[in-house]
Amino acid sequence: MTDLIPPEDDRETVRRIAAAHTAASRDVEAFLRRVPALPTPEDVAEYAALLAREEALRAERADAAEAAGLGVSTIGGA
Repeated sequence: MTDLIPPEDDRETVRRIAAAHTAASRDVEAFLRRVPALPTPEDVAEYAALLAREEALRAERADAAEAAGLGVSTIGGA
């Protein structure tokens, strides 16, 4: 049977992951806007989870970009 939904190309994969990373970054920003001046241990744990999610998506985005031919070994040059 022929698949009616065409497979996602590499560029669309990068766009989808980039959008997820953007959403994760916004979640971090929203948290930082509402966190109290004296964070509780629960706040610290939530922040750690948000950062881990954001970083995982950033790494996934970089890997997908590499697969799409958009690999960047260094940004800004050294």
